[in-house]
Amino acid sequence: MTISACNQSRRTLLKGIAAASLLCPLYSSSVLAQSKKRLYIDGLSFLPENLDDVRASKLDAYICDISDIEAITQADGTTNYKRSYKACIASIKKAEKIVNDNPTILMQGLSGRDIAIAREEQRTAVYFQIQGADCVEDDSFDGNEVENSEHWQHLNEFHQHGLRVLQLTHHYGNRFAGGALDNDGTQGLNKPLTTDGQQLISALNQRNILIDVSHSSPQTALDTAKASTMPIVQSHGAVRSIVNNARCSPDEVIRAIADTGGVFGVFMMSFWLTNEPVPTLDDYIRQLDRVARIGGVNAVAIANDYPLRGQENLLALDNNNAEGVKQYHAWWQSLAEKNVLGFESLPQHVVIPELNNIDRMSRIDDALAKARYKSSDRDRFLGGNWQRVLNQVLV
Repeated sequence: MTISACNQSRRTLLKGIAAASLLCPLYSSSVLAQSKKRLYIDGLSFLPENLDDVRASKLDAYICDISDIEAITQADGTTNYKRSYKACIASIKKAEKIVNDNPTILMQGLSGRDIAIAREEQRTAVYFQIQGADCVEDDSFDGNEVENSEHWQHLNEFHQHGLRVLQLTHHYGNRFAGGALDNDGTQGLNKPLTTDGQQLISALNQRNILIDVSHSSPQTALDTAKASTMPIVQSHGAVRSIVNNARCSPDEVIRAIADTGGVFGVFMMSFWLTNEPVPTLDDYIRQLDRVARIGGVNAVAIANDYPLRGQENLLALDNNNAEGVKQYHAWWQSLAEKNVLGFESLPQHVVIPELNNIDRMSRIDDALAKARYKSSDRDRFLGGNWQRVLNQVLV
């Protein structure tokens, strides 16, 4: 068969995959399988040491945290892991090299269009994210000259190396925003977006960088939704009306994110997904269902917040939650001593065993089908909503 004939048969694919496969034997079975596969996009994971994990995950794209940290002991004795400029500029350059060195597996996602390209080429698009604007805290600017690039030198440098998603805070507040764990449940400590934070939102909008309010205080998230001219997201989190914890988001925050056209990614940390002593896949579906009821089906997304393979310590323990959760107890108790909302009782688990697995997306897909979610909603939840937002913001 000539190349011309094969190209004609590929166009016939639009009328029927089975017919195309008969007309063009050169059209590989792997491409046919890819064309039928549901789009899978994860709201947060990391570059694995073994890139075979990327293929095994079945992901078409994911938000990829490339942060590095400095551990900062705070005045109250708790530890804040800050994403400093020095640590993160080194880590983003390292991540950029890994992606460039592995072009048959990975594609650096720079625009929303790259998802479709990566999918067609059977690669995975990774969108670099930093979990905290601490990395640009040293940028100086005049509030009346926010468009002047010289006032955002660090932000511009990160953008040039592929930063496409920036989280405002990580647990604790900074120059720009309030953190979720600054909030002990009282009005006074629910810190808002600062004046400098308002300028950062404008700078991110102007550079088409997606704004992530994960780990932000509720007031900061609400202020950001009002200030941004583009959709914002919470890449990874959970619903406070199910688990009443400061790290989980109130309904009004989920609704505000949805009203911007953004998405809310439900993550895999089971102590923030359910109060039941034994976490199950049903608990995860219940979280997705609640987000859909609050923000609508266009707001629901999947996130991980663990490595692609899963939470490593729990995998080594064969997902023994009773043993694995002990690693979190000291940190949990330090927050209980500060009276942070929801930390008064020690957690009993870390993961939903069925989802602490590299094949989690297929398992969620099957569970949603079992829960009688229609195919179009599963398309949205498992990747379509992420693709829409990335297409809109990353132009």
